Amino acid sequence: MRQYVVDAFTDKVFAGNQAAICVVDEWPDAPLMQAITVENNFSETAFVKPLEDGRYHLRWFTPATEIDFCGHATFAAGYVVLNHYEREAKQVTFATNEVGELVVSRADDRYELDFPAYDLEQVPVTDAMEEALGARPVEAWMARDLLCVMDSAATVRDLRPDLRAVEALDGLLVHVTAAGEEGSGYDCVSRSFAPKLAIPEDPVCGSGHCHIMPYWAQRLGRQDLLAYQASRRGGTLWGHVAGDGRCVLAGKAALFSVAELTV
Repeated sequence: MRQYVVDAFTDKVFAGNQAAICVVDEWPDAPLMQAITVENNFSETAFVKPLEDGRYHLRWFTPATEIDFCGHATFAAGYVVLNHYEREAKQVTFATNEVGELVVSRADDRYELDFPAYDLEQVPVTDAMEEALGARPVEAWMARDLLCVMDSAATVRDLRPDLRAVEALDGLLVHVTAAGEEGSGYDCVSRSFAPKLAIPEDPVCGSGHCHIMPYWAQRLGRQDLLAYQASRRGGTLWGHVAGDGRCVLAGKAALFSVAELTV
């Protein structure tokens, strides 16, 4: 089994979000895919299988479980297919079990992902959110994940959350975000925590930005945004929030390794 490790949403290795991409001819048993993911110990390992119609079937695993959607591993899978399997293609289409078709396209020196945007519903800010995060959000929103809006980018960067308390909050993941600092060029800054998935902090969360980008597009009154994920590794995402319920994320990627798995 061939495996690629790609750092997504960055132009250099040792930054962005690591994803392992395993390309298979036939699906391994789910316990083996889970074991490979645990062995890698990245936030996600994705498995890609070519289909007869030219598409690729895509599945995502965290160290805890198979999940329904992962943005950065989809981005990394697109990078792998377009650079190692479909070098002349302009885009690749992935079939998925839960979220339909996902398309990754070349865009000059970047790659674009066309994703479904999440519909956010505002919810009350609670003491439990403040206690878990170590700072009180000014707003809170819910879709698949909980989105907490903070008063400043400095607050987001300085958070030292209680991950056990974060795990008890509603939502699959918890994202914190604030407006970018003046002069930084970024429209928003964020961090993402996923203790329910055995991921303390996701370095750069693609699916999280399908919550974050729609919020800031509405707040700022424009469709095109530049976002920074302020994790230790850090990552940059360009976003376009369309009016049809879609969110296009773009970024760069760096290949760290190619390996043959002896399983």
